[in-house]
Amino acid sequence: MTRNPFIHLPELEGRLTPVHASGLRLTDEVLAEWDAQARCEGLPAHWRLPDCDVERSRREVLAGLAAHEDLWVFAYGSLVWNPGFHFDEVRRASLPGFARSFALSTTIGRGTPDCPGLVLTLQSDAGQCQGLAFRIPAALVETESRLLWRREMIHGSYCPVLLPLHTPQGTVRAVVLTANTAHPHHCGDLSMQATAAIIARACGSIGSNREYLNQLVAQFGVLGIADNYVHTLADMVEAASR
Repeated sequence: MTRNPFIHLPELEGRLTPVHASGLRLTDEVLAEWDAQARCEGLPAHWRLPDCDVERSRREVLAGLAAHEDLWVFAYGSLVWNPGFHFDEVRRASLPGFARSFALSTTIGRGTPDCPGLVLTLQSDAGQCQGLAFRIPAALVETESRLLWRREMIHGSYCPVLLPLHTPQGTVRAVVLTANTAHPHHCGDLSMQATAAIIARACGSIGSNREYLNQLVAQFGVLGIADNYVHTLADMVEAASR
């Protein structure tokens, strides 16, 4: 009998975007569509990180896994409602020493070159970040991690690392996408007012920036996650959109 992946979080069942409907599962076909869109928007030919660099990053990080080991992935942003990969288990998880921040500019997906949006990244902080931990079974790690890296490292704007997460079922070591503060898309000095104004107006090929924030807030409501930063921004964006 196949184990129910939602055994620890039954409230999440039916609340995640199915893999086949993800839109962020960057197969060769989907990536080709994104390249075509980038050309239409006037982005340069090198708008994304070369495939060889993405693969090098993936191999360097996963070299820290034992042979035939499952891969845990920490979700704190869009992965919370749209993981885009197959998994066998999901848990609540907390990551000490980091906090969410809308500090990553995007010109595709949730924004455009003329009106960039903002997506979440993780920055060092004295507190802890609450999210989810997804377990990809060992037999699927090679395939699913390739697609995950394509999605998250498309610009090279994260620094993926393996870090310990606390879960109610015990500590696990997971891939965590931390901020690449040296990347030109990183904008960590925005005020809350400026951040809210950008989120309120930006929109891209997969939806508005406001929708991204609202989906996060809705999923936090299901999970009982309290994040003052996210909820304050949501209130500010709502006020800015009136």
